[in-house]
Amino acid sequence: MKYDVIIIGAGLGGLTAGAKLAREGMKVLVIEQHSQPGGCATTFRRGPFTLEVGLHEMDGPGGRDIKNRIFSELDVTGKVEFIHVPEFYRFIRGDLAVTIPHDPQVAAERLLEKFPNEKEGIARYFEQLLSPKKRPAGDSEPDISVGTFLDSIIKNEELKLILLGNLGYFHDDPYSLSLAYYSVAEGSYFTNGASFIKGGSQRLSDHLTGYIISHGGQVLLNHLVTEVTVRDGRATGVTCRKRSDPAQSPIEATADEIVANNAIPALADLLPPVPAAQLKDECSGLNTGASLLTVYFGYDRPLKALGHSYYSTFIYDSSVRSQADIAANNRDDFSRRSFTFVDYSQIDSGLAPEGKGVGAVCCIDYLEDWENLGKEEYNQKKEYVAKSFIRRLGEMIPGFEDAIAYYEVATPVTVKRYTLNPGGAVYGFAQNPGRKYIDSFSPVENLHFASAWGRTGGGFSGAIAGGYLCAFNLLRKGARR
Repeated sequence: MKYDVIIIGAGLGGLTAGAKLAREGMKVLVIEQHSQPGGCATTFRRGPFTLEVGLHEMDGPGGRDIKNRIFSELDVTGKVEFIHVPEFYRFIRGDLAVTIPHDPQVAAERLLEKFPNEKEGIARYFEQLLSPKKRPAGDSEPDISVGTFLDSIIKNEELKLILLGNLGYFHDDPYSLSLAYYSVAEGSYFTNGASFIKGGSQRLSDHLTGYIISHGGQVLLNHLVTEVTVRDGRATGVTCRKRSDPAQSPIEATADEIVANNAIPALADLLPPVPAAQLKDECSGLNTGASLLTVYFGYDRPLKALGHSYYSTFIYDSSVRSQADIAANNRDDFSRRSFTFVDYSQIDSGLAPEGKGVGAVCCIDYLEDWENLGKEEYNQKKEYVAKSFIRRLGEMIPGFEDAIAYYEVATPVTVKRYTLNPGGAVYGFAQNPGRKYIDSFSPVENLHFASAWGRTGGGFSGAIAGGYLCAFNLLRKGARR
């Protein structure tokens, strides 16, 4: 089989790249090891409940958001419905509770009411997010961490924690998160608002898959790429096999261009020895980001019926007294670990039938704490995690436990199984200050990257933008059918 472009992986980056390239007349093959497309942009069914794998809220689409252009070109607009999310997030730590809206002016005013002595710091924080190209110490200064920046402008530790409420959207430690990256990513929520895809993120993944197919492309699910063939400095094709039937004869496909939507470190294992070693060297010094643990819930009634009224709530344990405590807390016992709680019944999510609801708990977690457990120990730990969060949510929402009709725990092991990402990472490489980016790989000139592991980073917006820019650059360089 001969194609113009073969894309390894059907995450949002791969699907976006594939859809753009197919739109421009290229013959595209997307190969995905999972039984459904989307990567982390997927859903699954449990009885009457549609459970959302990854999306809590996506910044935009709105304003000058590049997704407006992408969604318009790929016919997403009008075909996939985006539901406005009411507030950015609710922050709770002990008796401290603050709701942060998407409007930056209102958010600043609300914070100033609680922290009148931090007027200058609050103003500088929002100036940084809304004008991210302005470095706090001038354009000539190197990138610094978010933690260092906050310490330089704000004295009150509670205020810093509130501003870092949704840190888990990007990273696990403010002192090793790039301010430049954070400013753009966090600033987009304040500039463009946020939304949820009605019916779940699978709707977007399925749309992009259908778009590729309707424009002459092919999406091959349940097939694992086992080798990328390289000759004379060019990738010439791939070998794959059916995941559910390893004994089946391998399938070979050739192409003029190869796009890697899979993890860049994992791609090295598919290359011949020399370029594999070169790619591993390219990745040296780059840290793999954290993973996530999620507890999915189905309810026999919407939580609004219990008096709960917030879509996205970030609960910090009282042991977290300053931003310096955040990293350690992310490895603390689950009875004390800070977490996010999302109640999808606060919007018209399309995830549950009338009179029922769904929600999720999510927290930073690490593969090494799970991967060496025996089956029984693994299941026991999952049950302990679920019960810990159910108890804590019951203290916050009276009647919570009685409303649960179903729950299920997904660990970093689960993430790795379905994405093949090293460490079960969900955001690709950690966005450390001043880190290098792998935009291209000169030893294999026609090998391109379109994933959370590239320059645009993780999350839905990062993956979508990365896929589109990869396709745009490939087309600009003259790749043609």
